[in-house]
Amino acid sequence: MPLTTALFALVAVAAVIAVLYRPLGDYMAWVYTSAKDWRLERGIYRLIGVDARAEQSWQAYLRGVLAFSAVGLLIVYGLQRLQQWLPYSLGLAAPREPLSFNTAASFVGNTNWQSYSPEATLGYSVQIAGLAVQNFTSAAVGIAVAIALVRGFAYRKSGTIGNFWVDLTRGLLRLLLPIAAVSALLLLASGVVQNFNGFTDVTTLAGGAQSIPGGPVASQEAIKLLGTNGGGFFNANSSHPFENPTPLTNLLQVVLMLAIPFSLPRTFGRMVGDTRQGLAILSVMGLLYVASFTALTLVELAGRGTAPELAGAALEGKEQRFGIIGSTLFATTSTGTSTGAVNSMHDSYTALGGFFPMLNMMLGEVSPGGVGSGLYALLVLAVIAVFISGLLIGRTPEYLGKKIGPREIKLAALYILVMPTLVLAGTALSFALPGVRESVTGDSILNEGVHGMSEVLYAFTSAANNNGSAFAGLTADTPWLNTALGVTILLGRFVPIMLVLALAGSFAAQDAVPATSGTLPTHRPLFVGLLATVTILLSALAFLPVLALGPLAEGLV
Repeated sequence: MPLTTALFALVAVAAVIAVLYRPLGDYMAWVYTSAKDWRLERGIYRLIGVDARAEQSWQAYLRGVLAFSAVGLLIVYGLQRLQQWLPYSLGLAAPREPLSFNTAASFVGNTNWQSYSPEATLGYSVQIAGLAVQNFTSAAVGIAVAIALVRGFAYRKSGTIGNFWVDLTRGLLRLLLPIAAVSALLLLASGVVQNFNGFTDVTTLAGGAQSIPGGPVASQEAIKLLGTNGGGFFNANSSHPFENPTPLTNLLQVVLMLAIPFSLPRTFGRMVGDTRQGLAILSVMGLLYVASFTALTLVELAGRGTAPELAGAALEGKEQRFGIIGSTLFATTSTGTSTGAVNSMHDSYTALGGFFPMLNMMLGEVSPGGVGSGLYALLVLAVIAVFISGLLIGRTPEYLGKKIGPREIKLAALYILVMPTLVLAGTALSFALPGVRESVTGDSILNEGVHGMSEVLYAFTSAANNNGSAFAGLTADTPWLNTALGVTILLGRFVPIMLVLALAGSFAAQDAVPATSGTLPTHRPLFVGLLATVTILLSALAFLPVLALGPLAEGLV
């Protein structure tokens, strides 16, 4: 019966995504290729001094991304430090400097890692003007970078890859804002709260006193999920009944996280003039997603471990209204994308169960990945897969008519090295530096031994992949973790973006190479299998040793 429920849940999500794939993918292709600007868009371009018809080199595009993100970082940091003087601060004091930096870096980097309890730390002004705004803009930046890489494949002998300010504006006005508005109304109608009531003091059934927080939750929840951001309005995130009250809203939230990432391959196919290429990328995303959900569900249903076996099921940290299936579906989705939202506590999963959300992130979050970031990550891996196949057959590797030479493969290789370097270095320094080690083991880690090591490894994996979920046993509000994770988030977000845009510029400058009998067809099942294998092997080679010291060691004891 549980396996039947899991199958029905998977089929229900797949059916909705299948319905959305073509119209949403085609709509996004139109958004980023339309020659006509809306009146509001033209007004914004005049205000910021942008010529919408002038395309940019990859260097200029990158400068736009970095400048815009830097301004956002300063604004979010400043709003937090000035919180006590802002309206609707709810009497809350300003967060400390390290926490303010961590939060600003996190939301600008589309990570939404939260080292604090949101309802007890941030008032409505910071939530709305700071965090919710970055939920929109960071998502729009990710999609813009993916579109720039797609243009690199589509353009011929071009020194440009589009205009960042146009892509950003269109992503916000034509895509994210309208869909988020409709989604917020659906969530509101389904029971998610939306108010400015502050804290309400009530007497519980047991006679105790409790302060119940309210807030503009539905509006922030919609973009938190649609933009694969993940930061919850409440500390319990999507396990809180005010954020996710029913199994129906749980399913809706899963669909919101998957809608854009799974539809972007269609956009890619339309823009390069071959929808079969989009279907190949979609197939890899879907294959990895189904495999991860199946494995995690089977492990959690088995409930191996002393506590689950004594209790009769692995239900610790899971909401009864969602059960194991609703929890594993959400966990697979939030860590397979870059969302990081949770409706159950990953720290409370069985030992091997906690391994799979971590593995989803270590794969580079390509199943299907975050909005934009999932597509460009998988396209970089496709470049590597084609290069490997070229070595095997002894021909110059080509992808979508573009040659993969030394420059392109160096950029792709550097891209895949960034995330493992950040994860492993951050984890190692946390246990190797005197003083830092004492803080981590004494103040941050709740569980000793290999599980404590897994908590730290999960934190840096989440930060480097711009995910934001956590093993909840880790106390991250310390000077070291706030600073180290904040820096990891910024490097894990913007160094790969720099490499992707450089790769886009390199491909855009090339002319198309005609296909020959030796060209690898990249739209067939053979390439789908090759790309999926490369994705898994690259992760396994980088992370297997450290995984053997953490979740695998714990699960095999």
